[in-house]
Amino acid sequence: MQDNNQTFDIPLHDIKPIVDIQEYSLYYFLGISFFALLLVFGLIYLIYRWVKAKNAFNIRKEHFEVINSLNLSDTKQSAYILTSLGFTFRDDSQRHTEMYDNLVQRLESYKYKKQVDEFDSEVKGYIEVYKGMIDV
Repeated sequence: MQDNNQTFDIPLHDIKPIVDIQEYSLYYFLGISFFALLLVFGLIYLIYRWVKAKNAFNIRKEHFEVINSLNLSDTKQSAYILTSLGFTFRDDSQRHTEMYDNLVQRLESYKYKKQVDEFDSEVKGYIEVYKGMIDV
């Protein structure tokens, strides 16, 4: 009879033993994924800032529109509005400051009274020149 106890520890001469191989592809994938996410979030942030700046409230633009759409037939109210909203553009340049001070001085006679007359042509001219000087 044959021996049933066979041993499987036969030395293999042509096959090398199992070797640990360092695999870095997972780290490369995670690094590239993190960088791509960083770029996407950066792009989203830049788009958000652009939309926010685009829709931002511009006080100078609003005041300019109110001054341009002003009804000069309501003299007293127009004088008050020009004085208060025109101050927004006063410090743009030395010319603006001088023109605003000159305009306010001319508008003084149309304020603080119960009944006022219509603007004379000289004051209307100053108002139009001041409107033309404003840059938004």
